[in-house]
Amino acid sequence: MQLFYNSDISTETKQITFDNIESKHIVRVLRKKEGDILKITNGKGFLFDAEINFANDKRCAANIIKHEAKPKPWNYYLHIAIAPTKNNDRTEWFLEKATEIGIDEITPIICSNSERRVVKTERFEKIIQSAMKQSLKFTLPKLNAPVKFNEFINQDFDGQICIAHCEDDTNKNLLQAVVKPAEKTTILIGPEGDFSETEIKKALDKKYTPISLGESRLRTETAGLVAVSVVSFVNE
Repeated sequence: MQLFYNSDISTETKQITFDNIESKHIVRVLRKKEGDILKITNGKGFLFDAEINFANDKRCAANIIKHEAKPKPWNYYLHIAIAPTKNNDRTEWFLEKATEIGIDEITPIICSNSERRVVKTERFEKIIQSAMKQSLKFTLPKLNAPVKFNEFINQDFDGQICIAHCEDDTNKNLLQAVVKPAEKTTILIGPEGDFSETEIKKALDKKYTPISLGESRLRTETAGLVAVSVVSFVNE
């Protein structure tokens, strides 16, 4: 199934007009014509059927003929706060794979040891949208604006709050001792070089649970994906 994304569609929408880029893709690349049915999601848990009534590579329009609710297939809520990597490709890889597996919210956090302190989320948003469509999901993960570590941990979060760091080999194992099914979980993933001692202490003072993701020292994006995979596995 070829899935399209448009955040503006609601259950009240009767017709949709695609922009130049989408119109060209639909008409010239996919060779869709009048009468063909397009599958569209608004990223809010709905799937729409739209019948093309005007097929032009500069302006393609379609009538919404049906919609159905498509709740997300997992019953937990996962929020990963992760330090962006120096190489953007690695962060984008994490965003893509995490979306494919299942994640609800992502926050880029700027830490003491962060090598990348300026983050442009426009590209990240496109990566997430593309991964949602490719994996045939109908709920778009929420991507927050970058925030400094201290600002992030001073927020209040429901459910389990965890920090993955390498300073203590007695940390609880995320799989064996921390994650519980159908729970809301927030996990902090640090930069190359890990969180600073001060950051770890501040998180622990805020009642974050220190966790381990295994015996290997992982790259930032790998650690993030391991956390996503473990939470998904626990909820199978």
